[in-house]
Amino acid sequence: MEKQPIENIRHSLAHVMAAAVQDLYPGVKFGMGPAIDNGFYYDFDLPEGRKIVPEDLAAIENKMREILASGASFEREDIQIGQAEKVFNGQKYKLEIAADLKAGGEEKVSIYRTGEFVDLCKGPHVVSAKELPADAFKLTKIAGAYWKGSEKNAMLTRIYAAAFANKKELEEYLKQQEEAEKRDHRKLGKELDLFVTSDLVGKGLPLLTPKGSIIRQILERFIVDEETRRGYSRTYTPDLAKVDLYKKSGHWDHYKENMYPPITVDGEDYVLRPMCCPHQFMIYNSRPHSYRELPIRYAEIAKLYRKEQSGELSGLIRVMSFSLVDAHIVCRPDQVEEEFARVIDLIQYVMKTLGIKDYWYRFSKWDPANKEGKYVNDPAAWEKTEASMKKIIDSMKLEYIEAENEAAFYGPKLDVQLRNVNGKEDTAFTVQIDFSMPNSFDMTYIDQEGKAQRPMVIHRSSIGCIERTMAFLIEQYAGAFPVWLSPVQAKILPVSEKHGEYARKLAEELMRQDVRVELDDSNETVGNKIRKAVAEKSPYVLVIGDKEIESGKLSVRDRGSRDTREIGKEEFVKEIKDQFPGKGA
Repeated sequence: MEKQPIENIRHSLAHVMAAAVQDLYPGVKFGMGPAIDNGFYYDFDLPEGRKIVPEDLAAIENKMREILASGASFEREDIQIGQAEKVFNGQKYKLEIAADLKAGGEEKVSIYRTGEFVDLCKGPHVVSAKELPADAFKLTKIAGAYWKGSEKNAMLTRIYAAAFANKKELEEYLKQQEEAEKRDHRKLGKELDLFVTSDLVGKGLPLLTPKGSIIRQILERFIVDEETRRGYSRTYTPDLAKVDLYKKSGHWDHYKENMYPPITVDGEDYVLRPMCCPHQFMIYNSRPHSYRELPIRYAEIAKLYRKEQSGELSGLIRVMSFSLVDAHIVCRPDQVEEEFARVIDLIQYVMKTLGIKDYWYRFSKWDPANKEGKYVNDPAAWEKTEASMKKIIDSMKLEYIEAENEAAFYGPKLDVQLRNVNGKEDTAFTVQIDFSMPNSFDMTYIDQEGKAQRPMVIHRSSIGCIERTMAFLIEQYAGAFPVWLSPVQAKILPVSEKHGEYARKLAEELMRQDVRVELDDSNETVGNKIRKAVAEKSPYVLVIGDKEIESGKLSVRDRGSRDTREIGKEEFVKEIKDQFPGKGA
């Protein structure tokens, strides 16, 4: 038997799952069921009063295996698009797809029959269900999904499945997913008390707890200090502005769908900002500048607001409001290459400090067709700027992939891409060369001959979106942060009540030396306290008993170790501080 491509296997299994659901839930209506990375899914509109819960997945799997054992065939038939109404009588989603195809000029469509199930589908599929491995798929989860991805449409029930060519590959994938689930920042965020969500506050609006706030503060202090050392000047600008500002910048024409609706105040329209670049450009334009002043590097941790589809919202990675470590470098054309290289050096230093190793560069370019008006319409400027950026990144010997239609609307960019534990790719950091907004805002500097010249602008984020970076770090370290990033560096555990006063004084003494400590003086046994501290992933556990009080030394249990070691207080403080960035740790 000819070996089938994995896409054919997955797509065919999606049809088998739909056939099983049809048998178990008569009257179900079908959405779409494509093959995806690692498996497939199918969307269902269940009869009123019926629903599918996780406990039902085993029954669906069993029915799928019955269909596979029967050897049901996958029979293709090409029909006139007008016949679809008869074939899919009552299947409103399939009829809507057929209507869309007809509107697009299609005259014929293909359908596939598998037993009693029929689907509107291009294929390809296997010939017989006997070609599908009965032990190499597993239904994994249930989710809600809007029809065609639009919140205006009905919410369907989506069943996801993992599917591979053989049982061994499936088992390896499931084991990997089990580990990914342990590292999922949404799960760890709750377990480690780092952030919470509230339906009353709203989707995509996470609330950082005191411990989560400590991590954020550490990241902010680290990057502000580092940017200051590298010649950046800080600004503070408002979270909203008049719509006119964003009309001038081009955001209103090219980015409006990602912005919140205007707020009318005293007859003027304001909008929550999706970017802070126009604000900083107004600071630049507030006075004349000489060529000698450039480059000017404006930096800000800017609170931004961007509209996201509710189905895309996820923990700290995809949110409605976030804080971007943003900066805009206004420079002369002859300074662009050096400033670009300085930005890359900063980003690489940040990634090294944070321990990020698995990343890649993406050269994000415009789409020359630009049919949707997504980009500033200046082909000559696009070609020139993209050629300039390519020359710069090639001279830096950076390895990168190219991606059309991923640029900012005002210029090309170099993105640093990361993948979360679930395999989804996201942009972590970015550098952009802007040829458009300096013209829009009539930005100038006075050259050596006293003439006004147009500067260049580099947009960049050094540590990215604070919330997203926190999510990556939670998953990367599985919550066991490096000492310098840990919200609690040392957990202090008095053995009994009589040791409590000494433990409290020790906690105060260490806090005065900027060690982040937490005292557990509960009535629990010291064994239970230790188990709790281990679960909280504290880097150090300090047990205080008679021996420690008498010696004045600390009994330290390191994270991941069952043994304890003795160390002096001053030496312990130095050990912690030596692990901070820039201390040679």
